[in-house]
Amino acid sequence: MAGSHKYSSQRPPDDALWYLSLGGAGEIGMNLSLYGTAGKWLMVDCGITFPDETTPGIEVIMPDISFIADNREDLVGLVVTHGHEDHIGAIQYLWTQLQCPIYATKFTAELIRNKLGYTDFRHSARIIELPARGASFDIGPFKGEFVSITHSIPESNMMVLTTKHGKVLHTGDWKLDPDPVVGDVSDEASLKKLGGENLMAVVGDSTNALVPGRSGSERDVQDELVRLFPTIKNRIVVTCFSSNIARVKSIAAAAKKCGRYVTLVGRSLWRNAEVAEECGYLPEFDDFLSENEAMISPRDNIVIIATGCQGEPRSALCRIAVEDHPEVSLDAGDTVIFSSRDIPGNERAIAKLQNNLIAKGVKIITSNDAPVHVSGHPAQDELTQLYQWTRPHLVMPVHGEARHQQEHARIAKECQVPHTLIPENGQIIRIGPGLHEVVTLVTNGRWGLDGKMLRRIDHSVAKDRRKMAVAGAVVVTLVMDAKGKVVRDPQVALMGLIDGEGDATLQGNLSAIAHDAVDQMPKSTRIDDAAVRHAVAQAVRRHINAVHGKKPVTDVHVVRI
Repeated sequence: MAGSHKYSSQRPPDDALWYLSLGGAGEIGMNLSLYGTAGKWLMVDCGITFPDETTPGIEVIMPDISFIADNREDLVGLVVTHGHEDHIGAIQYLWTQLQCPIYATKFTAELIRNKLGYTDFRHSARIIELPARGASFDIGPFKGEFVSITHSIPESNMMVLTTKHGKVLHTGDWKLDPDPVVGDVSDEASLKKLGGENLMAVVGDSTNALVPGRSGSERDVQDELVRLFPTIKNRIVVTCFSSNIARVKSIAAAAKKCGRYVTLVGRSLWRNAEVAEECGYLPEFDDFLSENEAMISPRDNIVIIATGCQGEPRSALCRIAVEDHPEVSLDAGDTVIFSSRDIPGNERAIAKLQNNLIAKGVKIITSNDAPVHVSGHPAQDELTQLYQWTRPHLVMPVHGEARHQQEHARIAKECQVPHTLIPENGQIIRIGPGLHEVVTLVTNGRWGLDGKMLRRIDHSVAKDRRKMAVAGAVVVTLVMDAKGKVVRDPQVALMGLIDGEGDATLQGNLSAIAHDAVDQMPKSTRIDDAAVRHAVAQAVRRHINAVHGKKPVTDVHVVRI
């Protein structure tokens, strides 16, 4: 609904409810939402995404929280819907800039505590545990209530957020699984009840909006693994997301039925499984073998569950594939089952991993070969069901790329939802009452963990790394006197351009080109270091582009004597 209601500041007003996504709108992962009213903000989730070949040297990526960090005195809390990395993974890096209480159910809270255990502020962060089912809480001007929902991790919840302006349903990640392996079925009664309560808006998961039908049941995967395992000789490795406790439980059940023992490979898998066992979701944990015990057992007695389904270079399976794991190795004739989906952007890394395994004589089974994976997100029929139950006035699709959001909006319109609005990261949106519109834009973007530092992803360091990865680098050192005369032959270092004898030839050519570039400068500008660096860099890049078709990162050092 368009309108002209304008606000003079970025502080939430008393007469409206605002929504702001700093991550997860127009993209998969890195979810971070904010709701604002009466001068206060409430954050929902604080997640990460993972780097690809375009972000060399970056370990994890998270939202730029500059806006809310600058206004943290107005931030009343962080509510976490569930324990997946794209919803909790940034807390350990960003909490010091937020310093607000964290609200989560026990299982999710334990996962967060594990992450904070590696930080200096592990005792400072206040985590308020909520009941696993039917939790409710009052935080500033917000009243929240969790609605239990099925997903691939225990204690996943939607959140009904109530203010004096009305109710909003924030779905988090969800699906409608009639027979979940972990936890209860979705609380359909609470969702149907919302349909009679004049629901103002749904802010909803769009991940599978392009997928027809339903997402399928975890029980179907377990049944397929039970059928598949007895047909496989030698070792079985199943790789999945480390937080997919339902899948770990399905794999363990299938292994037990065919007389095989289970081990976990990957620190995050052991950590998450231990938390699941402590919370009563994975009693099988006590029967798991150590990695060493598994490797000295007969090959046909073992099922290994390993991290690395997305081809992450330092993950357990990637290290196993290149024979770099200290404990686990595979032999020709073993089988690896990829019980996961390919996250967009990871296709190349996954293909490289699979090729490495195949080169070792290992057989690969993916969801293209057998139904060994179901998604934890709602497909089109489930989205339709949600809107038939809840009947909101407005739907705002998040948790997906633009194509997912657009399809989600189309489905909502077909369900007779009166209004849809597709958010973008950084937009403050007035949800209501009545009028809904984009109010203003705030600072947004991505931060990357570069070693121990957080940088903006568009920082010049990241740009230079990307350029060096493609075109190489050149460093030219000029020794000049105070009057601008080159007193020694310029020294040239080449990185990532050419190999062998051609390297020395190019260095000599570039040394001469650098000298000529200075000689051709007016004498009055040769005493200006910046002008010298610019002229030499231009000449060097021009020559390399003409000869090799490359435009490398070029750095010129001027030393005056």
